[in-house]
Amino acid sequence: MRGPFLLFLLLPITELWLLLTVGEAIGAWTTLGLVLLTAIIGVNVLRHQGFATMRRAQQRMDAGELPGLELVEGFLLAIGGAMLLTPGFITDSIGFTLLLPPSRRALARWLLASGRVQSWHGGSSYTVFRSRSGPRPPPGKGDILEGELDDEPGDKPGSGRLPRE
Repeated sequence: MRGPFLLFLLLPITELWLLLTVGEAIGAWTTLGLVLLTAIIGVNVLRHQGFATMRRAQQRMDAGELPGLELVEGFLLAIGGAMLLTPGFITDSIGFTLLLPPSRRALARWLLASGRVQSWHGGSSYTVFRSRSGPRPPPGKGDILEGELDDEPGDKPGSGRLPRE
């Protein structure tokens, strides 16, 4: 809990110091222009990358596959867009890193592989995502419950309700 609080406190102070230092070196108006320029470029790149990610997710869903990677990438794009709209050079650097496809895909794959973000297909119409902190649990740990699912008369087929005994 201390980490996010310190980041929330130190990042704006560092950004302000950096903006003042750069403004002193190249001028206040030039610094303001750079901040606005990065926001404009970032929004355009975000729009282009967002549509490309949505298109890939739609293609995977049309093929009957889970678009887990694309959904995590979409979340990272949203974070990158927010970073680019926040004035400052540090947040712009983080935002542009999240907008670049190779770094964003690498981070999304790492999040999925590490178990910090998990996804699974819950039937024909929905996908569940869950986030957790800490290391990924080792495979084979936990209870395994065997059983069968039967549809009750009147239920939609595939609703997955447990049979009554």
